[in-house]
Amino acid sequence: MVYGYIRVSSDKQTVENQRFEIERFCKVNNLSINGWIEETISGTKAYKKRRLGALLQKVKKGDTIICTELSRLGRTLFMIMEILSVCMKKECRVWTIKDNYRLGDDIQSKVLAFAFGLSAEIERNLISMRTKEALARVRAEGRAVGRPKGALQQQKFYKIHEQDALIRQMVSEGVSLNKISALIHVSKGTVRRYYHRFIEADLMETDNTEILMEEP
Repeated sequence: MVYGYIRVSSDKQTVENQRFEIERFCKVNNLSINGWIEETISGTKAYKKRRLGALLQKVKKGDTIICTELSRLGRTLFMIMEILSVCMKKECRVWTIKDNYRLGDDIQSKVLAFAFGLSAEIERNLISMRTKEALARVRAEGRAVGRPKGALQQQKFYKIHEQDALIRQMVSEGVSLNKISALIHVSKGTVRRYYHRFIEADLMETDNTEILMEEP
């Protein structure tokens, strides 16, 4: 199956130019589009919350997604890398017209696969390093390390409570909850609920400094 993916950021933009370029590309390369996916949404929106996310769940080995350029997939490098990584795992090809990019079974794709794996490993190592540094700082300050007060209530937050010290340290340094969510790979909603339930009260007791809650 061959899918044409079109995205515009606002309803003031038109999808016709992208559709024309994809149709012309397919004609030259003797391809037929089996389905069109069009959406009007910002490229900064998480791809899983876009029609693109549904497409990535649908595609199978040997399918091809064609778009005019990589920026149609997302507006950040990490988001684009994640999307391409999903496609590689599902053995789905991604072709772009303006970038002349081809994700498939060639050497370029194998190099990208290595880069994706390396970047993921580096990110995990950085998070681990931050966690160890935060725990060491907490111990040096004489604070208890482990489950904070209300541990029984935290059982529902088992994926996040073990990183409590790291979260508290990043909050104290002004890191937004959205960024913390991305760094520890936990949903924004869970991080916000955890913060309000277990951290906010402690901070208000010791410090009246305003915490940066969100990023624009």
